[in-house]
Amino acid sequence: MVRNVSQSSRMRTARAVRCEEVTGIRAKIRLAPVPASARQARRFVSDTLAEWGDEPYVEAASLLVSELVTNAVLHAGSTVEVVVGHDGRHANLRIEVHDSSLRTPRMGGFDLEATSGRGLALVEAVSDRWGVENDADGKKIWFEIERDGELERTA
Repeated sequence: MVRNVSQSSRMRTARAVRCEEVTGIRAKIRLAPVPASARQARRFVSDTLAEWGDEPYVEAASLLVSELVTNAVLHAGSTVEVVVGHDGRHANLRIEVHDSSLRTPRMGGFDLEATSGRGLALVEAVSDRWGVENDADGKKIWFEIERDGELERTA
């Protein structure tokens, strides 16, 4: 089942499609390479998880997707695609952020007074697993949060 998601005039840069399959649930949105996309990604993830009954994961997932989309906008400068999904009732929640840059992000040291540079450290600290996958079209940075039982790590 595929259906378009209605959007307010404030979200015209985004195009969302939700897909439900027999083996799982997926929702995705395309966002413009502008700073407001991080906010749109947070709202998309929050709304999607609420619709699926996954409210306990909204805070952590929204924080992490915001960091990854911000990084994609700042460093790749390309359209960003966010995919939210899980493959069954007790499967891990997986969120992917795709951009067209082939440059692999690195987690490094940061100055304590810096206003940026902590995104991947947050992903490492809050998610249960994360990684980067490159392909001919760019890269996908993903993270997983375990959905069985209570959320072990919180933001």
